[in-house]
Amino acid sequence: MTINDLPALSLVPKSDVTQSAKDFKSDQEVRWCPGCGDYSILSTVQGFMPELGLAKENIVFISGIGCSSRFPYYMNTYGLHSIHGRAPAIATGLSVSRPDLSVWVVTGDGDALSIGGNHLIHALRRNVNLKILLFNNRIYGLTKGQYSPTSEQGTITKSTPQGSVDYSFNPVSLALGAEATFVARSIDSDRKHLIEVLGAAAAHEGTALIEIYQNCNIFNDGAWDALKDSDTRDDLLIRLEHGQPIRVGTDRGVFHDGKGSFIIAEVTEANEAELVVHDAHAEDPSLAFALSRMSDPIKLNNTPIGVFRDVNREVYDRQMSEQLDAVTAKLGAGDLAKVLRSSDTWEIK
Repeated sequence: MTINDLPALSLVPKSDVTQSAKDFKSDQEVRWCPGCGDYSILSTVQGFMPELGLAKENIVFISGIGCSSRFPYYMNTYGLHSIHGRAPAIATGLSVSRPDLSVWVVTGDGDALSIGGNHLIHALRRNVNLKILLFNNRIYGLTKGQYSPTSEQGTITKSTPQGSVDYSFNPVSLALGAEATFVARSIDSDRKHLIEVLGAAAAHEGTALIEIYQNCNIFNDGAWDALKDSDTRDDLLIRLEHGQPIRVGTDRGVFHDGKGSFIIAEVTEANEAELVVHDAHAEDPSLAFALSRMSDPIKLNNTPIGVFRDVNREVYDRQMSEQLDAVTAKLGAGDLAKVLRSSDTWEIK
């Protein structure tokens, strides 16, 4: 089975020509700071889009406000640069009314988790057929370096000169708590891993959220360096693979602590059979949530990346469409003009 065979994409017209990354690059000048992690994500997404095999005219990127929200300008698809935090709401309207479109949301940690927090959680719980890319650089970049909902405690910025006292959001935990059916995490500079996660998200029917650790080299440079450095990353990252024992580096692994959480311990012949096996398709999100709580926001140790959860649930778009079809079959097509001029309205002269 290929991505093109999956139901999430079955109503979207396929491309009748072979496409390349170049076909998805717009003629707009890319206006991010040199060295920004957004460049890596943009290049990866442009290179991934041809794998969908979809007509680019039937792909839409919708963003809110922030550095990441320039994304639609640089994709040679349809797109909408909307308003702060409201991209999931606007994308919901488009997705439910146009099942022939593949709808993608691009947002940032400030845009999605602050003013847009309410819109994000309801898109997730409804399971609208959207793919949400959440760029997390732990800072407000476009407005010049204020702390964001994911900034760690103690972060000194222009808006927190004595250090932030806020406890930071964990976007993966938040999404799982909102009953999201697909939740994943990747890193801007790990092209191979990000493509794998994008493929899994595209194949998912319903809302898919991918948190992408992204570097802002101007206002929060090096936020994720420990997870990227070849000398440290293997000891800090936990690479999740469905159906596989969860290992850390070459000689450690993840074990149950007997209290509902996990611990990291050395793997021996005696305990190897007790390694936790990742199950991204488990209906109960407890395992995925426990994994999301392992990483320390300051030290970044024990940081899982990959697909935390990928389960099937009825898609909001289809449920709404079936309701409308049932009502139409029973009562006939509605008369909108008649409704607008019903007895509950009046004219002021």
